[in-house]
Amino acid sequence: MGTYTYPTFPYRAPADLIAGEPQRKPLIVIGAGPVGLAAAIDARLHGLDVLLFDEEDSVSFGSRAVCYAKRALEILDRLGVGDAVVDKGVSWNVGRTFLREEEVYRFNLVPDAGHKRPGMINLQQYHLEEALAHRATELGADLRWKYKVVGVTPLEDGARVSVETPDGNFEIDADWLIVADGARSNVRRQLGLDIEGHVFKDRFLIADVVMKADFPAERWFWFDPPFHPNQSVLLHKQSDNVWRIDFQLGWDADPEKEKKPEKIIPRVKAMLGDEREFELEWASIYTFQCRRMKNFRHGRLLFAGDAAHQVSPFGARGANSGFQDTDDLLWKLALVIKGQAPEALLDSYDADRTYAADENIRNSTRSTDFITPKSAVSKLFRNAALELARTQPFARKLVNSGRLSVPAFLVHSALNTADVDAFEGNMVPGAPMDDAPVRVAGQDAWLLDQLGNRFVLLAFVDDPGQLEPSLRAQATALAAEPVPVETVLVTPHGGSAVGFTVLQDRDGLCAQRYDARPGTTYLVRPDQHVAARWRRADLAAVRAALARAAGHTQGAVAAMPEAVAA
Repeated sequence: MGTYTYPTFPYRAPADLIAGEPQRKPLIVIGAGPVGLAAAIDARLHGLDVLLFDEEDSVSFGSRAVCYAKRALEILDRLGVGDAVVDKGVSWNVGRTFLREEEVYRFNLVPDAGHKRPGMINLQQYHLEEALAHRATELGADLRWKYKVVGVTPLEDGARVSVETPDGNFEIDADWLIVADGARSNVRRQLGLDIEGHVFKDRFLIADVVMKADFPAERWFWFDPPFHPNQSVLLHKQSDNVWRIDFQLGWDADPEKEKKPEKIIPRVKAMLGDEREFELEWASIYTFQCRRMKNFRHGRLLFAGDAAHQVSPFGARGANSGFQDTDDLLWKLALVIKGQAPEALLDSYDADRTYAADENIRNSTRSTDFITPKSAVSKLFRNAALELARTQPFARKLVNSGRLSVPAFLVHSALNTADVDAFEGNMVPGAPMDDAPVRVAGQDAWLLDQLGNRFVLLAFVDDPGQLEPSLRAQATALAAEPVPVETVLVTPHGGSAVGFTVLQDRDGLCAQRYDARPGTTYLVRPDQHVAARWRRADLAAVRAALARAAGHTQGAVAAMPEAVAA
């Protein structure tokens, strides 16, 4: 059946980085996990030079993060690795929850048609990191393997980074530093920066087993199964015939003993049956944590991913929210570095992503409390809900085996321009945009693939061949702004217009999902979030919304409101 062959990335001696006085670079990233690599790729897509340090010279060992949600896949499409990741991964939309052996709850993540990506894919983290590393290298990111960051000193205009390598130690300065060195962040710890929240008193075993099985590609979660009584179990299919099994162990379990093969193999056999052949590929013990740094921005230091926030793995909110961090951060950082936006724009990264982290922590905490009740009363409620769910549809909504990752709707972001017109649907200012099938020059395509990496004015028109002169003049003026805006036309009938990209709304889903009619216009951020929308936009209104979205409006980076208590 075979196992994965871990690549070794080439080490380069640091001679070119060592000088009498520390060299200075515009952007350094610490950590080559999924989030750090995504940051490096995004930096290159925005034309930024980027230097990345990682103390290892390969990808992460073991499957680790395995579930990647639809929004993360759309971000990976924008980064140029979506096809590789989806083609290698196992796509799924259906999740099933069992009480003992009886199904009590089922969900479908993408119940409606017309989306490029599935609700989720499962893929071992090492495959994802390998694809990201190749893409970053292809784009010209300077990846330095076996470079261990041993110290960071904040400076008024950047940070000084101390690095150890096999060929000597050196210091280097960065105008900006992205810290993505994981949940045990050495940088965060060395700087004494706060991380607050809860560590839940329970332990879980991850076992990756290689086997050939005809189980469907679905998420199966058991409460109190006969093969692991009084505890919970989760089963996921990954690529290469690898299956991920999570066994709840309880707080009193000995972590060192439980991850030994002689303890794991009997558990797996009890679940699968003695007759099924399998190989144990990797195992780990983990505890739930739901906590975050108070602030993700500290001057010129910007924290992202697990270095900034941690949640329990049930719900797939870790790596998925980390990708959303870089998705939010890099376009803002690029505008600041290029002198197109004030440095204060980056305060909106802190405000918006701490808000999103609180939302993830609330949902993750609720899941954790249901899966591992903290009191006799809580367990009584949990068990009653599960029993009722067997026969009563209303109770199925109470079953929480991990509410799965959804993108944050940044509806309170100070970068949004409030509606002045009436709209229906979900595409409010601050929303991540919905995808829809389109045609471009007669070829089938997807809406989100036509957006991203720049500001876009998405204008719905009836006939692109008969454009109003005011729209042409507006498009010309917006393309010449200091922060340029490209105008893209959406039409139900197809056609062309000189100087414009024209998208045919192939199945009418663009108009439906965006509650659009001729004249409706959306201002779209580089991260595919809605910045503003109008039934009919004039140039002054678009310019004002663009200024707000780029942080030029006074008060546009005010803090998000405090999260409402769960």
